Amino acid sequence: MTDLLHSPVHDRHVALGAKMADFGGWEMPIEYPGGGVVAEHTSVRERVGLFDVSHLGKARVSGRAGDVSAVDFVNACLTNDLRRIGPGQAQYTMCCQDDGGVVDDLIAYVRSDEDVFLIPNAANTTAVVELLRAAAPEGIEVENLHDAYAVFAVQGPRSDEVLTSLGLPVDHDYMSFAETEWEGQPVIVCRTGYTGERGYELVPTWGAAAGLWDALASAVADQGGMPAGLGARDTLRTEMGYPLHGNDLSTEITPVMAGAAWAVGWDKDTFWGKEALAEQRAAKTSRLNRGLVVTGRGIPRAHCSVLKDGEVVGEVTSGTFSPTRKEGIALAQLERSVAVGDEVVIDVRGREVPATVTKPPFVEVGVRES
Repeated sequence: MTDLLHSPVHDRHVALGAKMADFGGWEMPIEYPGGGVVAEHTSVRERVGLFDVSHLGKARVSGRAGDVSAVDFVNACLTNDLRRIGPGQAQYTMCCQDDGGVVDDLIAYVRSDEDVFLIPNAANTTAVVELLRAAAPEGIEVENLHDAYAVFAVQGPRSDEVLTSLGLPVDHDYMSFAETEWEGQPVIVCRTGYTGERGYELVPTWGAAAGLWDALASAVADQGGMPAGLGARDTLRTEMGYPLHGNDLSTEITPVMAGAAWAVGWDKDTFWGKEALAEQRAAKTSRLNRGLVVTGRGIPRAHCSVLKDGEVVGEVTSGTFSPTRKEGIALAQLERSVAVGDEVVIDVRGREVPATVTKPPFVEVGVRES
């Protein structure tokens, strides 16, 4: 069995007694003692939480091939239109197969026309890098920097106070970033996150990560917050309806099906999977992503069948107990005949659990709040 990789603050999680698990080949914290997932989730919604997400990939596309810059090259590969943003801004996008299936969803950070920083998912980093390398013309370099940087997420209404106490910038807009220093070491401060709350993702170099984590952990505690594991990250993102690759996006679930067509630059000349996605979008026959709110007793999980009038009309892709709503919620791929407001039944281990079809998010959105 291959040994699991560790983040640069792995020893901090172990010292805190965190429950650890394999995430994309990395041993990462699911939850910490002192309340577990619900307490950590609530801390993020009401105060602030600190996540180690260093398992996320890091890659860089740089250089120029004649008239083609790094931005031009990435824009011709990934779905979203990178020309909608400029230096200092970030964009959610997807890497698709020719048939429209999603290899990965990721964030692209434009540092300059010749320098794009990418953060893909842990398990898919190698695949994304290899696809970009294979397509890159001479003069465009694609680097896998997975273990060159850490990633920490500070999320919640008090995240500004945490960063300000460390002298880090908080005056930039949502989906933008600032390159700065902390104690003489470079760090990228990104106004991004995966919880639906106002927050930041910080990208320090690997060697400087431990010191920054310790300072952030202290500042978060001062604001009444706590470290949060990937269990709370999952419940938080599900409440927002954010997709998780491998569940709500996959090589079988396209951006059109996932309700992520807004992250596709349909007017671009080219991107991987464009023809197949355009055909699927025009046909209007594929299943679509919908939300489900449980009205009975039971917690839906991925792969549970969804039925209407006794007929299977879809499948749950992500399901959980919502700590905010105090009830079961789910994301599901449903037939287009099923409308928002319809009553359905989820087959949870052979038990029929009633639910109402809705449109995510399931909670109030705070990510853009100033």
